[in-house]
Amino acid sequence: MCSPEEEALQRLEEVFSATLARINSLVLQPLLGTTPEPSDPQIRECLRLVQQLHQSSQRLWEVTEESLHSLRERLGHQDAVGLESLLLLRDADRVLQVHVEYIESYASCVAVQAFPKAAKKRREFWRGQRKALGQLLSGVSSEASVGTALTQALRQPLAHHVQQYVLLLLSLGDSVTEPHPARELVVHAAALFGNLQSFMRQALDQALATQALWHSLSSRLRDVLCTPERRLLQDSQDVAVTVTPLRAERVLLFNDALVLLQGHSVHTFDLKLVWVDPGQDGCTFHLLTPEDKLSFCSKNPQDLMVWQWKVTRAVCQALRGKKDFPVLGAGLEPSEPPACRCVAYTFRAEGRLCQATYEGEWCQGRPHGRGTLRWPDGRNHVGSFCQGLEHGFGIRLVPQASEDKFDCYKCHWREGSMCGYGICEYGTDEVYKGYFWAGLRHGFGVLESAPQAPQPCRYTGHWEKGQRSGYGIEEDSDRGERYIGMWQADQRHGPGVMVTQAGVCYQGTFQADKMVGPGILLSEDDSLYEGTFTRDLTLVGKGKVTFPNGFTLEGTFGSGAGKGLHTQGVLDTAAFPPDPSSTRKRQLGVGAFPVESRWQGVYGPFWDFVSAGCPGDEQEALLGFHVQNSRELRKSQEYLCCERTQPEACAGRMEDVLDELLLHREPRALRECLGKALSSSLHPLGKLLRTLMLTFQATYAGIGANKHLQTLAQEEVKQHARELWAAYRGLLQVALRRKGQAPEEDEDPEARDLQVHGLVLPLMLPSFYSELFTLYLLLHESEDSLYSQGIANLSLFPDTKLLEFLDVQKHLWPLKDLTLTTNQRLSLVRDKCFLSATECLQKIITTVDPREKLEVLEKTYGEIEATVSRVLGQEYKLPMDDLLPLLIYVVSRARIQHLGAEIHLIRDMMDPIHTGGLYDFLLTALESCYEHIQKEDMRLHRFPGRWDSKELW
Repeated sequence: MCSPEEEALQRLEEVFSATLARINSLVLQPLLGTTPEPSDPQIRECLRLVQQLHQSSQRLWEVTEESLHSLRERLGHQDAVGLESLLLLRDADRVLQVHVEYIESYASCVAVQAFPKAAKKRREFWRGQRKALGQLLSGVSSEASVGTALTQALRQPLAHHVQQYVLLLLSLGDSVTEPHPARELVVHAAALFGNLQSFMRQALDQALATQALWHSLSSRLRDVLCTPERRLLQDSQDVAVTVTPLRAERVLLFNDALVLLQGHSVHTFDLKLVWVDPGQDGCTFHLLTPEDKLSFCSKNPQDLMVWQWKVTRAVCQALRGKKDFPVLGAGLEPSEPPACRCVAYTFRAEGRLCQATYEGEWCQGRPHGRGTLRWPDGRNHVGSFCQGLEHGFGIRLVPQASEDKFDCYKCHWREGSMCGYGICEYGTDEVYKGYFWAGLRHGFGVLESAPQAPQPCRYTGHWEKGQRSGYGIEEDSDRGERYIGMWQADQRHGPGVMVTQAGVCYQGTFQADKMVGPGILLSEDDSLYEGTFTRDLTLVGKGKVTFPNGFTLEGTFGSGAGKGLHTQGVLDTAAFPPDPSSTRKRQLGVGAFPVESRWQGVYGPFWDFVSAGCPGDEQEALLGFHVQNSRELRKSQEYLCCERTQPEACAGRMEDVLDELLLHREPRALRECLGKALSSSLHPLGKLLRTLMLTFQATYAGIGANKHLQTLAQEEVKQHARELWAAYRGLLQVALRRKGQAPEEDEDPEARDLQVHGLVLPLMLPSFYSELFTLYLLLHESEDSLYSQGIANLSLFPDTKLLEFLDVQKHLWPLKDLTLTTNQRLSLVRDKCFLSATECLQKIITTVDPREKLEVLEKTYGEIEATVSRVLGQEYKLPMDDLLPLLIYVVSRARIQHLGAEIHLIRDMMDPIHTGGLYDFLLTALESCYEHIQKEDMRLHRFPGRWDSKELW
């Protein structure tokens, strides 16, 4: 059964709906009118506000009609439709929001006196409407102005309507008992509309106070400050307060800004960028803004508390974008504004940020977090900030003045300047990848010009305060030269090696980019010059030339314009041709650049990372990040972004990396763990290895592929293996400390060398093998050429003839392995004897690991013995006199290219633990075979007679 309150609500909605319709026809539509658009911008703004109010009124009428419909449904079908179906109860929040929108639109009109200003041009019309308006109003004098009548006509019906809502809902709540399902809805609706009354009173009070303020200000100040949505919350003329350091004459707190009036000056502070800092003494509190710190003080502590409270609440409102409900300081929202915010602001004060606009995260009045900084001159910075300064990863674009190009810096920053790893692409098409300090290139880095540049060059090495300094490699593609050596103040300075594309090498001391004093020159044909040079590397003064045939020329050298090189000295033709092994020993750079200090700029950041405890958020700054390719690099410049692993992911991954090291410390597991780490570009060890690969290629690939650099490269690879093992140990110690475990004791040198050669070197050697093996090929090219001739000659022999030629005893010939067709003769069969051993030896070139190569050699030896034992029908251990000719046979049939380079690389890189053991013995045997195949009697088919094993060893 329906209650009397429900019937009263229906009548109330019917009356209010009709009233809203009359207000629309009698007030709002005439105010908007059909007259031409006024030229006065203030009148146009007033009409816009009236139009906004008209739309709010229309929505209010629609929701009233919807509420009326729900009441009629309830009253007409009492048994089928429950009380909770009423719109006022089931959707009270939406009904409330429509009322709030109307009140806020109405208050905006009141604050700027929109009604009298809009009605100004039709005064006569409104005078004729007084009687009709009087029917809508109660308590308004007939002598009241048109503006006052219009203001009351648009407020009074709503105020009465809301008041009746509250009374009827409270009465309805009393009549509905506790178990009723709609009781909570009724109580909630009554509370909402009770609060709406308070909200309406405060909104009107603020609008009237704001209207009075605009009247009290000069037209100039009014034009600067007046906006329809702005409301006055506090005035220092009402509650006294003093603000320093600006010494404002009047302080105005609005709902969106704090305004200080000082003579003719107006200082406006956006409340979204105001932080309240309570004072310690109770007599002062501070406001922090992006460019100022304001101190508020008052003789009356209570007045100060009022200001502090109101400013705090105003800031909260401004950040939420809506008013407290029902009144200022009420509601469920936090009473304190958040310290961190996301706002845009343009700096005004002189300095590096003058006229720059920052949009992003703030904390306590400073850019803090992610943000974007834009200057009027076109500079842009996107990245992380800390306490107002660029800090963390950021991308900056700097336009070039002369052309439509940019310098693009993708770097890590510290306290406002580039610091750590970065990739910089310049408008000149140069690219720098490396480390910075205090905004300058510092540490290890690579600077490369565009391939199409007039003088293309690339520098890989160390920098100091923006200049090349320390050990570095420069390649001048245009001149076909590569400099390897020391730098100072952007010039070649100190010991250095110059390698040319023509194969000529220089070594000496450089000063101010030129070679000075004595030096050496090595030509492609192994001619050696020792003496002095001009600054452009021309032979001059005293010197000595040693020719490949052993002849020497010692005297004074010089050159003249158009005369070529001339000399005066003594030519000695009595010397014997030098031993090839002594020629091979002519290696450059050895001793000039201590291998331990060559690439400290690469190792240094890694050890800084380890010393800091391997923080995940610092991994990228210290160990670098990688953009996939040049296309991605350019894309990152255009869109101010960079595809990188996020710091949060890096921190989590670093924990996993350290845990993995602790779980895999047994030899077999450690090998697998290190192999996985070195192959990953995201692992710290993998990043370090990739940087070392870059330096190695920059030194020894291309122009640097010169046989006189082989020793320099070999010792560098071994040093990298030692450093990588030390790097692993450093990470392991950090992992142990994090888990609260005792660190491992320092290794003794012998144990360290076992791990370096037995574990790390085989894992990392593939990364350097291509360039390193090329140097071995070049160094042993002449011996390999003789060896190839010997192999070619021996390959002409059928199997039996070759066995006979090598003086292999006939009872060891594996004739049982030969299968003849009817048209074949035994003496013509080729490549059939010791086939398993031959195929086994051929696998020596399928791996780069020296240990695996030695294992192949051991298996080959085993296959030879197994074949002989099968032929003899019993197990047989080959004596040295029998082994050597059989091994030469297998080597000749395996036809391994560049065997000399293979042997020397194995010898140089094998684990010292094998010295004097079986592997050493077998490698020595292979070396003997290689040397004998080079000999003239092998190349001329001379029968050697019985083998002398003593000679071989």
